[in-house]
Amino acid sequence: MIDIRPFSTLGHANHGWLDARHHFSFADYWNPARQNFGALRVWNDDRIAPQSGFPPHPHRDMEIITYVRKGAVTHKDNQGNLGRTEAGDVQVMSAGTGIVHAEYNVETEATEIFQIWVEPARQGLPPRWENRKFPSASREGTLQPLASGKPEHVLAAPIVADATLYGATLSIGQETTHALLPGRHAYLVSARGRVQVNGQLVQPRDGVAISAETLLHLVALDEAEILLLDLP
Repeated sequence: MIDIRPFSTLGHANHGWLDARHHFSFADYWNPARQNFGALRVWNDDRIAPQSGFPPHPHRDMEIITYVRKGAVTHKDNQGNLGRTEAGDVQVMSAGTGIVHAEYNVETEATEIFQIWVEPARQGLPPRWENRKFPSASREGTLQPLASGKPEHVLAAPIVADATLYGATLSIGQETTHALLPGRHAYLVSARGRVQVNGQLVQPRDGVAISAETLLHLVALDEAEILLLDLP
């Protein structure tokens, strides 16, 4: 089953400094039909104005992946971590027993990110943060693991979850596939460009919840940048 959730149907909150779209119920957006998708709890599509951002706030027992689509985000937390993550790269934060962090756009242009929360496989672990660079050439025409709880994905940023976030860039007409093992699901978003998923048209920034499919056949109709989360 392929459930396409058009961008226009996502939750929306515009705070001035933050223009956010919510794939799942979040903050003041409540949709009982969109509470989660397996272990995926949050997929936010955020646009952060220059010289602004999320002030210090706490989290616990959640795996938080940030994929930067445009600009850069600067992270700081109470564990002493400080780092800047640029477009095409990812940062991961295991909130564990508790962490207080801030995410700012200190750039002169707007920053655009996907903020993805996955429920952890284990709770009560020490908090941690890191970021990883992924040159665009490494994702051309293929789905590359960007963040993963699988030990075989040694180049991906590690998370404490039975899930893998893949990223791919496809040129017009280029195709790629992804096999889903029994009991696995996928959530797909095209950051830019129209794509076909098993013959179905997906517009940029639509959400696609995929279940009971064994093979995903992806075709780019435009220059496309795809994110796919594989999870149980």
